[in-house]
Amino acid sequence: MCRTGRRRRAKDVRPRRSAPEALAPLCPPRRWAGWGALAAIYMLRVFVVGGFYIVTYALGIFNLNLLVGFLTPKFLPAPPPEEEGPGLPTKNTEEFRPFVRKLPEFKFWWASSRAWLVGLACTLFRFLDFPVFWPVLVLYFLLLTGLTLQRQIQHMRKYKYVPFDIGKPKAGGGGKGGKVGAGTAPRRDL
Repeated sequence: MCRTGRRRRAKDVRPRRSAPEALAPLCPPRRWAGWGALAAIYMLRVFVVGGFYIVTYALGIFNLNLLVGFLTPKFLPAPPPEEEGPGLPTKNTEEFRPFVRKLPEFKFWWASSRAWLVGLACTLFRFLDFPVFWPVLVLYFLLLTGLTLQRQIQHMRKYKYVPFDIGKPKAGGGGKGGKVGAGTAPRRDL
């Protein structure tokens, strides 16, 4: 009975090692360099073959959807109060709230990398190369991207969040605003 328990545990460990979390320790620049290489290989393949515009369009829409999920917070901040006149201040200083993404960076990278691989595999089958007038697809994709990003920027302004760490104070360290976090009370001189 003890041996079967060991075998089960050994079988359970094997899939975990091959899971995408095994790639998580790779530093993000290396992961994104691999992603860029996949994207370049796909684009080179489409350029050499001279087709697969519908597959490329679907791949672009999928990656745009992933980008929106990456830029959107998991928990929406409280909507700004309607300005009906002067009100009393509710907080002395803004509290540090880390930005938690709806789609974390690793899952974004993993899903996008799989999409590039699936798109590359789709270019191997001629029946997926539909004859289309590609400039219309490019214009429609650019229009859709512009409108989607404009809506996302309006959402960011409405709820007053920034999805990037540039210029934001850190929880335990100093940022532009000094130290923010637990244990940083204002000093009172007597």
